[in-house]
Amino acid sequence: MKEFGERLKELRAEKGITQKQLASVLNVSGNTVHSWECDKQEPSMAMLLVLSAYFEVSLDYLFGKEGY
Repeated sequence: MKEFGERLKELRAEKGITQKQLASVLNVSGNTVHSWECDKQEPSMAMLLVLSAYFEVSLDYLFGKEGY
């Protein structure tokens, strides 16, 4: 099962955006996105919902539990 950070990195790459660009969209720092992708930090539930909506995937998908 893929870790959250790995899924987030894949989704970001599929959209063709950098960590800095995603950070700007989410109004967080680039370091925050990097920390999420390296599984050093976890986003809040509110931010998980924003990420889910932005990438148009379920929370289960973000956590590696199912396909799109």
